[in-house]
Amino acid sequence: MPKRSSTDLNQIAARIVAQTTGQPLPSITPKPAKHPAAVALGRLGGLKGGKARAAAMTPARRKAVAAAAAKARWSKATGAA
Repeated sequence: MPKRSSTDLNQIAARIVAQTTGQPLPSITPKPAKHPAAVALGRLGGLKGGKARAAAMTPARRKAVAAAAAKARWSKATGAA
């Protein structure tokens, strides 16, 4: 089955015209700019997350979480989800 194009017909027409006339191809979807402070803050929280969570758990709770994670991983591998 052929893939469907996610672009609008007007965008396709604009690309065809640009290619035939030798103009640079128009961009279809511009990427939104990320706020540098938000990126840094998110990364900072991401670096702390796992270690802080593990430090706050009791050893028994950590063992239970690890067992549940291993069970989930192995059930995916065998196809018995």
